[in-house]
Amino acid sequence: MSDSLILEVANVETDVLTGIYSEETGRAQPLRISIRVWLRPQDQYTPDCPLTASKNYMDLKHAATDGLPQGVHFQLIESVADHICETLFVQDARVMQVEVKIVKLAISTAGEDIGMTLTRKRRG
Repeated sequence: MSDSLILEVANVETDVLTGIYSEETGRAQPLRISIRVWLRPQDQYTPDCPLTASKNYMDLKHAATDGLPQGVHFQLIESVADHICETLFVQDARVMQVEVKIVKLAISTAGEDIGMTLTRKRRG
């Protein structure tokens, strides 16, 4: 069994231009985004390990918020998830896999989570 390191940021709420219906286009929708990132781990994490031994968790949050292009309308939330994955792969060569879960908050009627999860592995 090999070691793994999974960094997580959960339940980040942000407004994103997304949707395919006429009442959705041109209007930002509230999304709840959770991200899991698999990194190649160090051989050991000692008490004095620097940040460079891991990844800043705020990079994950940034990919789901300010890292999304302003003014761009994503027809599908799958496209939002794909953009987040690609952002994280470009940022850091140690990122081996990314999982993005997106919940569309505006269509929930009884507190249920309605959305999708995309998992991408680094290609090549």
